Amino acid sequence: MLRRPRRNRKSEAIRNLVEETSLSVKDLIFPMFLIDGQRKKIEVSSMPGIYRFSIDEMLKEMEACVKLGIMSFDVFPAYPEELKDAVASESYNPDTFYLKALRAIKKEFPEVCLMSDVAMDPYSSDGHDGIVKDGKIINDETLEVLSRMALAQADAGVDIIGPSDMMDGRVGYIRSQLDEYGHQDVSIMSYTAKYASAFYGPFRDALDSAPKFGDKKTYQMNPANIQEAIIEADLDTEEGADFLMVKPALSYLDVIRVLDQEFPLPISAYNVSGEYSMVKAAVEKGWLENDRAVHEILLSIKRAGAKVILTYFAKEYAETWGR
Repeated sequence: MLRRPRRNRKSEAIRNLVEETSLSVKDLIFPMFLIDGQRKKIEVSSMPGIYRFSIDEMLKEMEACVKLGIMSFDVFPAYPEELKDAVASESYNPDTFYLKALRAIKKEFPEVCLMSDVAMDPYSSDGHDGIVKDGKIINDETLEVLSRMALAQADAGVDIIGPSDMMDGRVGYIRSQLDEYGHQDVSIMSYTAKYASAFYGPFRDALDSAPKFGDKKTYQMNPANIQEAIIEADLDTEEGADFLMVKPALSYLDVIRVLDQEFPLPISAYNVSGEYSMVKAAVEKGWLENDRAVHEILLSIKRAGAKVILTYFAKEYAETWGR
């Protein structure tokens, strides 16, 4: 007897009945870029359709996103050079514009899930994710700075802390400090498998956060390795992470799959700036159809095992594909 799988594809209604993977706006976190000042909305040149917002403009954008069903946001600050120093002291200054903005967002939209990033590079005069001494990134001294940063963000109302620095032991250190200072309900979405990738360029353009010397290969992961991701995931799970993140997403779908199969925690994936910009460049050339490409990319990340997707496509996906 000839089997005919096409019978389950013969109409849209039947295709919907047997669809194995579903994708929803509820799965998405929208990363946004914050700048100091008022009435500022500046497009990132390498990321068409993505902007750097002052807080007043960001609140307007968030209101539009909430109406579309987007309820989770990750806010990244862009700091001018004059506010940066070797120990990222501005990151935990309670009067800094970033922490003021987080408080304003939670006051305006208490119902949204607000995520923040914990790493030194936006505030560091060296552009690295940790303290630099004699040309080396110092792990353990960096943990104290990261914990102060995390506490300041939790005090500002952040729901999910995202340590993206890839220092050893930072999840446990931050968890212990959050618990000690009364933030037991603040979650940690650890950047568990953050690779030393070629796909971060537009993000660094948006924040002006490229390292001033060398690269990040002594702390971000080798793209050739997957067993190392399992080691990192095991450590982060033991140290108290609530989510495990893979970054980037598209070149690491196999890593997403393995972590989803091996660990009980929800897996998140960061569909990063370079992945976004490649699609936009191809669309501009007429080589890709934007809406179909975006849906297929996000669906593939979800199919690989990610329960949560951080993506710059979040708003346009919501506009096109609905809730």
